[in-house]
Parts: sequence; C-alpha cells; structure tokens
Amino acid sequence: MARILIVDDEKSLCQMLEIAFRKEGLSVETVSSGKAALAKIESQVYDLIISDIRMPDLTGIEVLERAKGMQNPGAFILITAVPTVTTAIQALNLGAYRYVIKTDKLVDELRVVVARALEDLALREENSRLRREMLRLFAQNNIVGHSRGIQDILEMVRTVAPTNSTVLITGESGTGKELVARAIHEASQRREKPFVSINCGAFPETLLESELFGYFKGAFTGAEGNKKGIIESANEGTLFLDEIGETSLSMQVKLLRVLQERKIRPLGGTVDIPVDVRLIASTNRDLKAMAAEEKFREDFYYRVSVIPIHVPPLRDRREDVEALARHFLKKFLLEMSKPERDFSPEALRVIQEYPWPGNVRELENAIERAVAVSKEADAVISVEHLPESVRGFSPASVQKEIRFPSEGVNFETHIQQIEKEYLLEALRAAEGVRTRAAELLGMSYRSFRHLAKKYEI
Repeated sequence: MARILIVDDEKSLCQMLEIAFRKEGLSVETVSSGKAALAKIESQVYDLIISDIRMPDLTGIEVLERAKGMQNPGAFILITAVPTVTTAIQALNLGAYRYVIKTDKLVDELRVVVARALEDLALREENSRLRREMLRLFAQNNIVGHSRGIQDILEMVRTVAPTNSTVLITGESGTGKELVARAIHEASQRREKPFVSINCGAFPETLLESELFGYFKGAFTGAEGNKKGIIESANEGTLFLDEIGETSLSMQVKLLRVLQERKIRPLGGTVDIPVDVRLIASTNRDLKAMAAEEKFREDFYYRVSVIPIHVPPLRDRREDVEALARHFLKKFLLEMSKPERDFSPEALRVIQEYPWPGNVRELENAIERAVAVSKEADAVISVEHLPESVRGFSPASVQKEIRFPSEGVNFETHIQQIEKEYLLEALRAAEGVRTRAAELLGMSYRSFRHLAKKYEI
C-alpha cells in the first residue's frame, strides 16, 4: 500500500484529500505545517508528499528543499492557489514531480497525477530491482574465460561444490581466488546461507583471533561488550580465509581444532559453541614449501588442502584477456548507467598486448577507470581512456630483438626474469619507494609486495 503525506494549513482540504485517497486504497497521513511535515519525513518513509506552497511557518518550496537532504524523502507534488512563474520554476528545479494549481477540480486532477506518480515510482523500483539482479548475476559469473585452465577450474567447481570438503585455492595476487570461492559457495547446498570472508593478512594475531572467534565483555582491554565472531556468523554457510599463509603457527592450531571438533570458544568464554561451516582458504604462497621449512604447520596444511585448486596468472591464459575485458566493460557500463559501447580496435590491441602483472584485478581496475573517464558523447572506449601505464606499454620495449635458441627456452623462467627486471627498474626509477614503484608498473602495492617477496627483492 502506497503511503502519502498531505501537508496544508487548510485542515478542511486535508480531510477532503484524505477521504478521497483512502477510497483509492492508499495509506494517508495529514499535517498542517511545514515543520510537522519535515518531522514526519525524517522519521518515516512516504512514497508521495502533497504539499501546499503557502504556509505560515515554512513554504512548500522550503519543505522540499530541506527534505532533499534526508534519506528516502519521497516524490513531491506541490499545490498552490496563487501560482507564479517563479515558484513553478523553483519547484521543478528542486525536483518536484508536479506543480498543480488549486481549482474546484483539484481532487480529480490530483487523482490523475498521483496515479501517474505511483506508476512512475513502481517502474523506477522495477528498473532498480532488475539492475541489482543483473549486477548480482555479474558477481556470480565473474569467472570468465575460454582457456583450458579456466574451464578446468569451472569443472572442478561443479564437482566439489556439492561436498563439504575443505578447499585450498592457490594463485598469484589478483587472479580471482575469492571469485572461485564464491562460485563454489553459490553452487553448493549452502548458497542460501552466509558467505563470510576475512583477509588473514590484514590483522595482527591478537585482533585476528577476536575477529574469528568473537569475545565476551571484559575478555580484554577495550572489550566493552559481547561480539559474535566471524566463524559463528558463517554458521551453516561458507568461511573464506584469504591469505591463510599469513596466519601464525598458534592461530593455525586454533583453526585446526575448529576443523576437527567443529566447535569454537569466544575469548573470555567458558563454553564451546558448535559450528557448521565449510572452510575455503586461499594463498599466494607455497604452503607445502613453508611446511617443509616449519613456517606452516604440516598437519594444518594437509587439513586445508583436501581439494587444491590452482588459478593460473593472466599471462598463462592470454586468450582470456579479451573476454575478461568485454565482461568488465559491460559490468561497469551497467553500474555507471552509461550507454553501451565497445573498445576501439587500437584499444583492444593494447589491452591484449599488455602483460597485466597485476592479473585480473589490474585488468578490472583499468577497465573501470576507462569507463569512468569516458564521456557520454564517446562512441567507443579508446586508448586515451586506458591508464597511462597500459597505453604506454610497448612489447618492443621488453626486448628489442628475440633470438630463439635452437635448444628452446624455459618460458616460465624467462617471463619471471622479465618481471624481476621490471620490478628492479621501477624501484630504481622510484628511488626505492615501493608505493611509487607499484604506481609506475600500474599495479596495486599488494601485488608489488607479493612479487618483490617472490623474487627476493
């Protein structure tokens, strides 16, 4: 039932309009002053506000102007017995839905205007719902690509989703490990339950423990109330532990206990709480090598890697770059409500040739930036819309002349050497400032830090 607020200092008119619209099946409230109207709008949600313009305390124009700063103010229909061009222009400039002159046919005219307004509101809400649904579908189908590596991952997702087995997703930063985890959750029987994600590398150990397990008031300094932990919040759903390789050995013991006993104990608590969660973990590190070096618990490694899934870097699936770029283009055009357009041939060539050291995340950020800076009049996404680091890249700058030895090359080792040289050169250009070096390479600091650690720079 649509809700209407009628604002007029003439109480007899309020009563007449209230009776008329209640007969139309609408919920109606009335107030006799502008201040009372603002108090109502601030505390309740109305679909429509029908307000007189001339009132003793605040004018209808002033009510409309102040209501615009509130949350969900509703659509305004302004009515007046003394119409002027100035007030009409003010009303429309402030976003009023209609400006109606009071006559002896006011009720009939308002019936028509209100019916149209409610139809427009319903249409807008439906469009908004469809847009949200489209964005939700984009989020569920972000694993894009035709390469064998991606098809193998999708097949594995379909295979393991119905089980409750623990999954370990490995791969470089920016390859889309969390997307794979979400895809497993969406395809599982737990899809209607929470998918809860936490980056283990973003918290110091003590804070990570309180975030995961929760706590009771007084458990530690600053614990001024009870807080449910992330593990308990994920009950009956999926818990995604990103960067699990960053957890301490003592935290691994506690998480191992959760996996084995299916119980948690909040900090400061004395009773265990049973939990039913499916664990999916991810890392950009070699946990097996870390376990051999006793930097990661071996028993915990085997417990979390029941089903391993490796997400290859974008350089190993170049055939997916165009499909991903077009996918992100559609996504951001929709999100930003911009008209449909394609890449220019030159922009697409640059996108395909660029090495994308930051993987899918860097590609997504580049396309988002391109869509954001493009203008309504632009027919295509051109090279000029791409980030400077992308449009300034030239394959010839990597190596002027390729001499292919008769015995062949180790391609992966060769590419890694090029990556390392680029990182070193960027550091030199940035005078050792890593954040600036990351900017010069067009990647996030997190990706730069990962590669620097990988190549022991």
